[in-house]
Amino acid sequence: MSNAEATASPDHTGSGSGTAPAHNPEAARLRALLEPAVQANRLYLEDVAIIPGSHRVVHVVVDLPQEETGGVSLDVIADISRVLSDVLDNDPKDDGRPYDLEVSSPGVGRPLTESRHWHRARGRMVKVNVIQGENVTGRIHAVDDGGVTLIPEVPVKKGMKPRQGEPVKLPFDRIRNGKVEIEFSHLPEDGLEPEHNGPSEEA
Repeated sequence: MSNAEATASPDHTGSGSGTAPAHNPEAARLRALLEPAVQANRLYLEDVAIIPGSHRVVHVVVDLPQEETGGVSLDVIADISRVLSDVLDNDPKDDGRPYDLEVSSPGVGRPLTESRHWHRARGRMVKVNVIQGENVTGRIHAVDDGGVTLIPEVPVKKGMKPRQGEPVKLPFDRIRNGKVEIEFSHLPEDGLEPEHNGPSEEA
């Protein structure tokens, strides 16, 4: 049986950290092995990566379903770490080498590159890198199959409160990527959900 140590690693912002390739056959096999347990705990398996070495690291990134907002709490990370450790300990194809298990959530620094990423960021302030157009900074008002609707922030004089512009719909085929802007607090406006984009319980 492998000697697994589950670690709740806060705010990893990407997948496949370290020198290992982000995807390889063993990582794909472990993803298939772990995904049912992740889904059974109402989570989404974002990525599985293996960092090789004499004591390899299995790094697992989990997220909430796209219809939910907020972050994955540290308690949830700890619970799913124990579940996945048990699954790995009982892996019928395990070769017996020791490993450490690291489980984290993507954190606010994850680039927004997939439809589900935009759904998860609803209500948050984002900076959008637009293809063949001016980049846009605004709050995500809605997300559908076609794209993202933002309430843009209109530049104002220094020291003045930012002003909101008219909603802008950006189709996904015009979006290169996006990034959540860190906010330490803001009041709900125009029916948007209040979010805290600074350091919090995000794991």
